[in-house]
Amino acid sequence: MASHGCFFVAMMAFAMLATASNGQPLVPHFYDEVCPAALPAIRKVVEEAVAVEPRMGASLLRLHFHDCFVNGCDGSILLDDTPFFTGEKNAAPNANSVRGFEVIDRIKDAVNAACRGNVVSCADVVAVVAVAARDSIVALGGPSYDVPLGRRDARTASQAAANNSIPAPTFDLGRLVSNFAEHGLTAQDLVVLSGAHTLGFSRCTNFRDRLYNETATLDASLAAQLRGRCPRADGDGDDNLAPLDPTPARFDGGYYASLLRSGGVLHSDHQLLAGPTDGLVRLYGADHEAFRRDFALAMVRMGGLSPLTGISGEIRANCRKVNY
Repeated sequence: MASHGCFFVAMMAFAMLATASNGQPLVPHFYDEVCPAALPAIRKVVEEAVAVEPRMGASLLRLHFHDCFVNGCDGSILLDDTPFFTGEKNAAPNANSVRGFEVIDRIKDAVNAACRGNVVSCADVVAVVAVAARDSIVALGGPSYDVPLGRRDARTASQAAANNSIPAPTFDLGRLVSNFAEHGLTAQDLVVLSGAHTLGFSRCTNFRDRLYNETATLDASLAAQLRGRCPRADGDGDDNLAPLDPTPARFDGGYYASLLRSGGVLHSDHQLLAGPTDGLVRLYGADHEAFRRDFALAMVRMGGLSPLTGISGEIRANCRKVNY
């Protein structure tokens, strides 16, 4: 019981750190009075979506990550292109890759109906929000945790920022650590958030170079399986999928155990063994509860990256476009 209490206190401490530049903190109970039906409405749609397609849990989590790493957790990734700006959906890390936008649309419609109006932001409850990502993890067996809320939505998006801010699967460990540091996150955050790869799949185009050029560090039987899905020639099977760990529909520590068996599908996965982060991989591979605990804390930290609050931004009626 004592450890549970310490965990709750730590979670709330990190929640209070999730503060915008205007000083207004994010808080887990932001919608309790204005719309107590909001979070149950979100949870219901997410559970339905994951039940139909378990891969959607990983997709919602990835959507959250890719939003927060581009100018903060502000729902900008959801915006379609306009005559005034080119959005993030077709940036190199997102095009033909990031998905789940239709689920976000359904969530937004359900929340607006439950709240009888447009009171919950896309950034908070639909778009990137840790709420949708959190519930998708719980639906697949991951940890539940309080999500600080109160974000507002960006009125613009930037394809250039997305191209420059989101770490690539080809990055070496040094670039990965530097990228996370630029966002105020640590090497431990890098390792534990990479554990989200315990869910879902990757496209052939993201692991082809590792598959054919890093054979000495890739398990031979796994490599043979991957070659069946991912031919050597560029353009051939680019969108074919492979799981990132042996249990892609279950949130567990299998990702780290797989890394220790030379089973990292992506170059960036294997890089976690290339320096001081190796010890954390071994820790989480052996202690799944430590992974669940630290993953929850890291998700709260990431969800607090540069949120818009107070009178900044807006609450979009439609997550795909700003309110004109």
